Amino acid sequence: MTPARRLCRLDDIPDGEARGFPPAPGGYGLVAVRRGEAAHVYVNSCPHIGIPLESLPDRFLDGVRRHLVCTAHGARFRVEDGFCVSGPCAGDALEGVEAWIEDGAVMVPGDAGL
Repeated sequence: MTPARRLCRLDDIPDGEARGFPPAPGGYGLVAVRRGEAAHVYVNSCPHIGIPLESLPDRFLDGVRRHLVCTAHGARFRVEDGFCVSGPCAGDALEGVEAWIEDGAVMVPGDAGL
């Protein structure tokens, strides 16, 4: 089993906001969205063309903080499960990453994003 990777403290992500994390060597970056005491984590790669979702650092959410958005073409993804509700990849989903809170930190498997 791969050792766990600590992304950040949960408190480092304001409730209702998102934060990006750099890729592991040879992998993809991750995006975490905080909802209360939980974090939803996804590989930061649009299923339509495989590019990162954001064009500016940590700009992942729409104006009402309801959906993750790919700024390249406007695809919208539900925060809770990564399902694409509109855009050219409607019906697809972001690649989810197992995440848990341990001692106040957001943790993911060490191989997340590879």
